[in-house]
Order: sequence, then C-alpha cells, then structure tokens
Amino acid sequence: MSLSSPQQAVLEKHMRLLCDELDHHLEDTYGERYPLHPNRPARGKAARVAYDGLFSTGTKFTLGYGSTHGRGYLVDIEISTLERVKAEDREEIESTAIKFLREKLPEHFPDRKLEVVKDGKVYKIVGDFSLGKLY
Repeated sequence: MSLSSPQQAVLEKHMRLLCDELDHHLEDTYGERYPLHPNRPARGKAARVAYDGLFSTGTKFTLGYGSTHGRGYLVDIEISTLERVKAEDREEIESTAIKFLREKLPEHFPDRKLEVVKDGKVYKIVGDFSLGKLY
C-alpha cells in the first residue's frame, strides 16, 4: 500500500527525471575519469540510469530537523569505483553537479520557487514543494 498522493508521485517523477539528466551530464563529462566498479554495469546496460555507469544520482526527502534550511530533498551523488576518488575531483564533480541542478531546476519545476543550498556538509533542494500545484 502506497502512502503517497498522486501529486507526490508526480513531484517525485519530475525529481527522478532531473536526476537522470544530471547522471547523463556527469557521465558525459567525467565518465572516463575513474574505472568502473567491477560489479557495476556499464553505462546504458541497466534498466535505469542510476543503476549503471560511474555515477548514481538521486534525491532523498528529509524533514530537515536540526537543519538551517528545513525540509527538502538531499542531493546524492555516488561514484561507483574501487579507486580512491581524489578530493579535488570530488569537489569538481560536486560543483559541476550543483551548477547543473541550479540551471535545470526551473526547467523541471517551472512554477515552483526552488533552490539548491549547502546545508552543513550536504546539498539540498529547498523551496515550494506544496502538493496543490499541478504540472
């Protein structure tokens, strides 16, 4: 039994499409920088973009207790490699990802005021997630 509303499902679908687009962007830009984890399928070989290639991107909703910015969607970017990822590479990838999300949020959520903020050590998409809005 699902506890989410149809509006929540639509919002989550749009968030997933945004993350899939981010995943493709990171794969195109950095996909050859590190060897792929041996147990991870090559890009384009899994049923979903998040399950193959060097990157897996997504969001996770948080109520934001104890957070400066409150509730929102945590931005999750995983790099699937056995090699140690250099701190400067991780920072570059993260910076590229956040810039991409900031540019694409208005396209994916045109009637919502959303922004990407740094919340402690993580990035989060915050703003208007009211479920009364239609897409």
